[in-house]
Amino acid sequence: MAELKCGVDNCSYNKDKCCCKGDIMVGGTHADCCNDTCCESFAQKREGSYTSSLEHPCKTISIDCEAVKCVYNSNYKCHAEHVDIKGGGACNCYGTECATFKEAQ
Repeated sequence: MAELKCGVDNCSYNKDKCCCKGDIMVGGTHADCCNDTCCESFAQKREGSYTSSLEHPCKTISIDCEAVKCVYNSNYKCHAEHVDIKGGGACNCYGTECATFKEAQ
């Protein structure tokens, strides 16, 4: 489990820069850099909608990851100690990215 910092303020799962979903999926099967990844679990906040599926945000979270070229990916699981998800103003998952992605050499 990684310590997750979420910078996607308009995601319905984001509360105080933590994720309330419980687990996330990072997409980017052919990713060569951060810009090629995304948080596929992103759900845009809407007026009058619930903020999250859980009441309390988690500082650590399970991260499934399709970015197989990332050094932190092992058997489609992220093994980084700390993960930053970025994407201020995102309207969909493609406006987000895993800023922790590092291409394996």
